[in-house]
Amino acid sequence: MTGLTVLGATGSIGQSTLSLVDEHPDRFRIRALTAHSRPDELAELALRHRPDLTVIGDDAHHARLKERLAGSGLATAAGLDGLLAAAELPAERVVAGIVGIAGLAPTLAAVRRGAVVALANKECLVAAGDLFRAAVARHGAKLLPLDSEHNALFQAMVGSDGADVEKLTITASGGPFRTAPLAEMRAASPETALRHPNWSMGAKISIDSATMINKGLELIEAHQLFGLPDDRLDVLVHPQSVVHGMVHYRDGSVIAQLGCSDMRVPIAYCLGHPARLPSSVPRLDLARLATLTFQAPDHERFPALPLARACLRAGGAAPTILNAADEVAVAAFLDRRIGFLDIVAVIEEVLAGSDAGAPADLDAVYAIDAEARRAALQAVAQRSHRPVSELAS
Repeated sequence: MTGLTVLGATGSIGQSTLSLVDEHPDRFRIRALTAHSRPDELAELALRHRPDLTVIGDDAHHARLKERLAGSGLATAAGLDGLLAAAELPAERVVAGIVGIAGLAPTLAAVRRGAVVALANKECLVAAGDLFRAAVARHGAKLLPLDSEHNALFQAMVGSDGADVEKLTITASGGPFRTAPLAEMRAASPETALRHPNWSMGAKISIDSATMINKGLELIEAHQLFGLPDDRLDVLVHPQSVVHGMVHYRDGSVIAQLGCSDMRVPIAYCLGHPARLPSSVPRLDLARLATLTFQAPDHERFPALPLARACLRAGGAAPTILNAADEVAVAAFLDRRIGFLDIVAVIEEVLAGSDAGAPADLDAVYAIDAEARRAALQAVAQRSHRPVSELAS
């Protein structure tokens, strides 16, 4: 049996992962499950899968978790130390599904013991890309991209050493505002922005999809994963979300990966790699779909994409600042403190006001991240007319 740890078990990635484990109970042994909060849901998963360790990231929920697991014989822990302990357990594979910069330290802990890491956490490669890749190489870990787009590129590059690759293309659904006028986007509520047309995802990634900054972050990820510069990375809007990525080769061939809009497809590939894990995912019916369309993204209505490209080209601290400011701005929008179009405006303001240099180590990454968050809170406060201290609380 393959030992498996799921970091972020109650999120959409974690739930999809565990649904595949349920399909193959004799193939996987769960070593650890973690969640930031939601202790009742985490406890239910722990009782079903019997992990060696169950961890709640927010200490305030530890008592409830222990109460729910009382008499079960299951070990629990909490906080960052607990998350690190979970990542350090000897599981052959780790699904890194913790959202945000909070996922960096636990994922690095798994990397440092040489695990096979199925990476769904964008921040590891966006906020600390060079340092993270160096750790992967130094400790002999294996990185399997779990995001549907990067997983698609990874699959389409099987058998290639990358030298014959001309360009990589990732696709974007266009989100809920693909054809919306700016006036509608300006007035958008969180409820409207969260209505993704194709994918079922968490709130943060759903809003990132609506602004299309998720594609900008994915370009930075693709650069870190595959080593290609900005001018050899492309984005196409593909409303059907059937083609997830395309690899353009120097002989004129284009190899694409297709699949239904279900994260269990890339997760199954990561869990079974290099073999393919059978799954109950609905099969793609191209005859029923009939038409697949593609178009260039509209940078006027979605300025987050060129902004992220500029950060990719700038390198250094820019991607770290981009990521931190986005997290703060998205949270403020979801809390109705700023408008939808203010999200990118806040990020632009923070980037323009920073002169941070490239981080030399992880402490520097966290310091740049913290400063960018402080600046983003200030920018949010100016737009919401509420004090920074109130926003930070």
